[in-house]
Amino acid sequence: MSKSQETWNKKETEKKKQQKKKEKEQKKQERKDNPKSSNIEDMMAYVDEYGNITSTPPDPKKKIKINEADISIGVARQIATEVDTVRKGTVTFFNESKGYGFIKDSETQESIFVHVNGLEEPIKENNKVTFETENSPKGLNAIKVKLSK
Repeated sequence: MSKSQETWNKKETEKKKQQKKKEKEQKKQERKDNPKSSNIEDMMAYVDEYGNITSTPPDPKKKIKINEADISIGVARQIATEVDTVRKGTVTFFNESKGYGFIKDSETQESIFVHVNGLEEPIKENNKVTFETENSPKGLNAIKVKLSK
């Protein structure tokens, strides 16, 4: 005769499964027999003036009235100042084959990128130029670049 396919370990795991199933059924029956009273007041939580969660409602006498018109959302308006858009500088680097370079602003000493599409006249290194700037995702770009006279 051949041996049974069930081993001791398989029998034990099956017993544990059956035991868990019985326990689950018992808990389910207990919950059915003894339902908890779920009052909405028991579930409420309040936040006091210091930001702590409490079970007691706030005192209506301590309530502060806020005028809606006093609330400002956003950035305060900036006073428009007239900025000279034409800048002067010197070409520090320009690669004609790749079509880009850099201009050093004579006032701020910052290096500003220039592309061949922003040129109105051909430029070379060490040329004095006038230009305007525009913002791009990577920073300032020089546009309308001309040789200064």
